[in-house]
This record gives sequence, structure tokens and C-alpha cells, in this order.
Amino acid sequence: MSASAAIETKPDDLLYEVREGIAQITFNRPHARNAMTFAMYERMAEICREANENEEIKVIIMTGAGEKAFASGTDISQFRAFKTPEDALEYEGRIDRVLGDLETCRVPIIAAIAGACTGGGAGIAACCDLRIGTADSRIGFPIARTLGNCLSMSNFSRLTALVGPARVKDMIFTARLVGAEEAKAIGLLTEIVPDAEALKVRAWEMARLISGHAPLTMRAAKEALRRLTKRISSEEGRDLILSCYMSEDFREGMDAFLNKRTPQWKGR
Repeated sequence: MSASAAIETKPDDLLYEVREGIAQITFNRPHARNAMTFAMYERMAEICREANENEEIKVIIMTGAGEKAFASGTDISQFRAFKTPEDALEYEGRIDRVLGDLETCRVPIIAAIAGACTGGGAGIAACCDLRIGTADSRIGFPIARTLGNCLSMSNFSRLTALVGPARVKDMIFTARLVGAEEAKAIGLLTEIVPDAEALKVRAWEMARLISGHAPLTMRAAKEALRRLTKRISSEEGRDLILSCYMSEDFREGMDAFLNKRTPQWKGR
């Protein structure tokens, strides 16, 4: 079975609307803390590519349904289908490609974050241009205590450019989620609002403000900053991805997570 066929995706798992020249993408699986299916990743990337051709779209807002999570990462049940090294490399390649579509989208993207923003969700947020969070928002990559997998070289490069290598190590090594105040202090959040209702209002307020500004200035600024960020080829990280995804520990972490128990790591 292909890894991409590991979970059924419903059409309304990702909602999309355009109003006043502002597009909104909503991750709509609140029962699963908006965990991302592969189809949701692909649809998100498709929308960003479409925005490059649609001059009516001035800004994109990304948010999660409900108040508990922006997106809690990739739906872990999909990893059950991973059998070969190609599955692991294909997955990380897919994520790199999807996040690349976010980064190269010509319009500013605002992440409106309520609650948990973890794993792949935090990766999505890091690609957005502005990040607004609620007072109870938490951001991080807790993979060292959940699955025992690793980030791609592109994700490490992106995060290092955003918050610096010392903070990336802190987040990965401790597997902790960074609270809103700290996230704002280190650059993970642009600003903080009290709650989910205020988040909706502020995200649209900011989107309307930006939509009235010069689009070529926005595009040039995005591309200039993207070019300044050093990118390492995916080939340079293949050994790291395979050492984690093909390990006994990854299987143990996945089984432990899905069965709600503490994983027993072996380092192999």
C-alpha cells in the first residue's frame, strides 16, 4: 500500500473561501486537533500556487477550526503505511515541496494560531509571513518525545533563520511547546491576542490593511528575504531522515502514540 493512501480524506477537511480579495484556508479536523492528511497538504499548496495566478487575491489567512489547535502536525496514523526508505524520503520530499509553495507564494500569508501549533503545523506557521497567536497558543516540535523522527534540512534551515540555532536546539532537545509570550519574544509570533474570537477579528483586520498596500512591494520583500535564507539540498539530509524513519524507535514511537502510552526508546 502506498504511504499516500494510508488515510481517507474528506472534502471538507480543508475549507477555502475568498472574500474582499482575502483568501482563507481553514484546517477543518477539530476532532483530531486539525492533524494534516496528505491530501490537505496538497490542497493547501495548490491554493498557494493558484494565488500566484489570481491577481484578485491580495492576502491569505491560514487558521484551524475550533479553539484547541491551529494544526497538530501530520496525522500519525498515515505513518503506519511506511515500509521502505522510499516512503520516508517521499514523505519529507512532499513536505519540503508543499512548504516551498507556501514560501514562494507571491502574496503575504498570515497564520492565525489558536491553541496547539505543533510538528507539521509549526512548520506551516514558520513559512507564513506573519503569525498571530492567542494567549493560550503553544508552538513546538515535540518529536523527541513522540515519534522519534526528525525534521528535513529545509525545515532546520527555515527555523534557524527564524529563531537561531540555539533556540532550535532548545525546542527539539527539550521537546517543549513554547508559550505565547516567549514565542513573541523570540520571533515565532508577531503579536498576541486574548482569545479565538479576537484572533479572527485581528487576522482579518491585518489582512485588510495589507491588501491595500503595494503588491509588488510585498512580493519583492518576500522574495528578497527568501533568497537571504540559506537552503541545503534535501540530498544532504537523506541519511538523517532514513536513520530515524527506518528505525525501531520510530515504530515504537508511532505505536506508543497511537496507543496512548510512553515510548521505550532503544536508540536503534
